[in-house]
Amino acid sequence: MLAGAAAGTVGLAALAAGRHASSVALRPLRTGPPGSEQVVVHDATPDTVTLARTPVSTRPGTYGLTGTTCHAVLGDVLSTTDDAVTRRLTRVDRGTLDRRTRGVFTPQAYTGDPRSARDLDYRDVTVPGDLGPLPCWMLPGVRKVWVVAVHGLGATREQTLALLPTLCALHLPVLSVSYRNDPAAPRSPDHLGHLGDTEWHDLDAALRFAVEHGARQVVVVGWSVGATMALYAAHRSPLRGAVGGLVLDSPVLDWETTLRRLAVRRGVPAALLPLLLRAAEGRGVLPGDRLRRASRPEALFVPTLLVHGPDDTVAPWDRTRALARDRADLATLYRVPGADHAAMWNADPDGYEEQVRRFLVPLL
Repeated sequence: MLAGAAAGTVGLAALAAGRHASSVALRPLRTGPPGSEQVVVHDATPDTVTLARTPVSTRPGTYGLTGTTCHAVLGDVLSTTDDAVTRRLTRVDRGTLDRRTRGVFTPQAYTGDPRSARDLDYRDVTVPGDLGPLPCWMLPGVRKVWVVAVHGLGATREQTLALLPTLCALHLPVLSVSYRNDPAAPRSPDHLGHLGDTEWHDLDAALRFAVEHGARQVVVVGWSVGATMALYAAHRSPLRGAVGGLVLDSPVLDWETTLRRLAVRRGVPAALLPLLLRAAEGRGVLPGDRLRRASRPEALFVPTLLVHGPDDTVAPWDRTRALARDRADLATLYRVPGADHAAMWNADPDGYEEQVRRFLVPLL
């Protein structure tokens, strides 16, 4: 009897540990997308900024440096030493940079709203969602094809700011959406992210808003779990017939691997990872086979641009590559080496924007 009680106690403790680990891995964070990290500024001039050297701060391309007192956009790496990296300082949007500055080096390069960050006209709109009102940015355009843009893990609507000038140059109306657990958006009942499995309902609400306000077709542009949400909507939405194309940046197509990687990033011990997966499935907070059904090759029915790379440390790129291979009739793969999760634009802004433009033009 004592042995049975002890085994029961161990089992309950394991269950509790797994539930806690799953909550840690799925808790929405606003410290920046994966690949963000705290850095120290060693020096700054009007044209350059020198940071502590790390594998993240030396990544080529365009990134943000954001903190409580400043935000700046950083460009190419100009030089490196054993302990420092000097990058081009593209602009300072807020505050000042000096050697006392501490901030987060992040793929979310721009901050603010479309007008303050990118000099683009917009208005605030509210989309009615299942859990309550969803604050969104509406950028005007003359075409009947709309873009609905949806951000990914650790990010906010500000993630979409990088691509908005490219979309607006094509005269496309753009709806940049918030979804559950975002700042100023409703919280989910469990306060956890579900890797797109429930969040896609808020994207569905945005599709409904677009159609009711004049969209003949909608192209969904999504990053990370936003890309996963796009696949869910194209597969399950009552309005899926209005979806005319998908742009999927770093889509999460393998939730088990992504959950493990998120857990490790957030300090969950390796010994708890098997318990984490069982607990997440048992709680019903993750998609099970629903994601596999939504992302299987035969479920894809509209032109799709897949943007991903082999250095993604969150969403395995081999699943994206396989989807592009199996649906070569509809899917185009743009491979971006050297970029972490949802940082494909950062690594190659010009090439990324040109690929998106070429993909969209035939759909207009």
